[in-house]
Amino acid sequence: MRRIGTAAKAAARALATAPAAVKNRALAAAAGSIRASVQRIRATNAEDMATGERKGLSKPMLDRLKLDDARVESMAKGLDDIAALADPVGQVMAEWTRPNGLHIARVRTPLGVVGIIFESRPNVTADAGGLCLKAGNAAILRGGSDSLHSSSAIMESLAEGLKAANLPPASIQVVPTSDRAAVGEMLTMTDTIDVIVPRGGKSLVERVTRESRIPLFKHLEGICHTYVHAGADPKKARDIVLNAKMRRTGICGATETLLVDRNVAGTHLPPILDALVQAGCEVRGDGETRALDARVVPATDADWDTEYLDAIISVKIVAGLDEAMEHIVRHGSQHTESIITEDAAAAEAFLNQLDSAIVMVNASTQFADGGEFGMGAEIGIATGKLHARGPVGVEQLTSFKYVVRGTGQVRT
Repeated sequence: MRRIGTAAKAAARALATAPAAVKNRALAAAAGSIRASVQRIRATNAEDMATGERKGLSKPMLDRLKLDDARVESMAKGLDDIAALADPVGQVMAEWTRPNGLHIARVRTPLGVVGIIFESRPNVTADAGGLCLKAGNAAILRGGSDSLHSSSAIMESLAEGLKAANLPPASIQVVPTSDRAAVGEMLTMTDTIDVIVPRGGKSLVERVTRESRIPLFKHLEGICHTYVHAGADPKKARDIVLNAKMRRTGICGATETLLVDRNVAGTHLPPILDALVQAGCEVRGDGETRALDARVVPATDADWDTEYLDAIISVKIVAGLDEAMEHIVRHGSQHTESIITEDAAAAEAFLNQLDSAIVMVNASTQFADGGEFGMGAEIGIATGKLHARGPVGVEQLTSFKYVVRGTGQVRT
């Protein structure tokens, strides 16, 4: 781990001044290699899938792990999209001239070395590696044992991209072991790693938060809410809720709790419940919700604080906007919340008064994604309030410095 860190630190110095065209050449070559290697990548992923099935991984976890042709192409397209973004390094964020003639500029600079610790999603290898490269950072990627073969195969394509652009091979490195001790070592490498990004379940993030001596971009959980307001269009509500829960249940942007205004519960909620149940979702509801559909099972107090990452949703009927927001503040994780309404005033109150990283109106929480935000990809969703918040893309992977130009001024 120390050798990997030292090599990454040296690579980061080279990447910090690498021209945009060179970084884009590496990204394009890596994307081309992924497309050319789809069969090799899928074959190694099949090994991981078979191992995961033998280990008894849940269906949502296997879905996270799986790579089909469309997902491999999505990785390649993500790299192309990152290459098409403006290079953030060197961008002037603000500039001004002081009365004494000093010209001061705040300029974007790379963070340095980014360590990414993730679990079963092998696509993180391409997304994180590509984003770090574009932002002029070296990346150390430590994937979970479930995705080790897949991540290594994807890394081969990234390495081909670095070689094609004559960039240091250590610009992107995959930790070649699933030994958990490697994570512990990473979290102490303050001399070589500048920031850690954990992407995984609650236990992983809790461990990293507890042990890391390095600053983090993190979110602990994705307890996302969708609120059907009294002013909601019923068809829009049904379609959005179904997508927000069931499109992919194992992602952090999936809705886990549905709140419904009591004034429209009798008309709007039954079609939503029926659509969810028909799609194979278990619905856990309060007493009022269960009175509307016998297939709803009782919700416990723990359900309001649970990120299921599965085809399960908790449903509560509330008195109105204020109660809905109070519930979200009490039980949410400040990830993503959505209101469904045609009432502009209610929508603005929801957007302004909730302090989650992402707030939405009339849209599925599954859009909580850097690619969907036009960032090319994301390294994760940060729910903290320092430096980066929401999808972490190339701009969020930079810091800044002040560049001061004078003509001989001295301070009196």
